[in-house]
Amino acid sequence: MVIRTCVGCRQRHERDTLIRVVATGEPPAPEIDLRKAAPGRGAWLHPDEECVAKAVSRRSLQRALRRPDLVVGEDFAESFRALMEAG
Repeated sequence: MVIRTCVGCRQRHERDTLIRVVATGEPPAPEIDLRKAAPGRGAWLHPDEECVAKAVSRRSLQRALRRPDLVVGEDFAESFRALMEAG
């Protein structure tokens, strides 16, 4: 059992219950890592809109990924919502 911390609500849960996010591209943008195996540093979020909103407003993704230049826009929140609805 591997435990990770959600960057939105700061609660600790098993890795299987969280979604991994990585920074990709130039300029860097957040991308959902469904396989949980993409190279590089990852940040973990609950599949919950509140956690995503907290992470975006607190700039938690930028800190967790160590990318202050990370651009987290509404398209990230939309793709996260679509993932939750499909899920």
